[in-house]
Amino acid sequence: MAVASPRITAECIEATEFPELSQRYRVMAVPKIVINDRVQFEGALPEGEFLGKVLEAVNGGKKEEG
Repeated sequence: MAVASPRITAECIEATEFPELSQRYRVMAVPKIVINDRVQFEGALPEGEFLGKVLEAVNGGKKEEG
């Protein structure tokens, strides 16, 4: 998404090199995705579920209905 839109930014952080961030976000598996400090999940999700998590973050952490 960050590649496709200049309105989206993304960072990739090596958890072992930044243990303070790993502890802060309770990283137990990778990839660990944190969106706007609102929504977090671990592991690779299918595209539709990933998009649902992004929309959840945009809606202030509320899940999309329907």
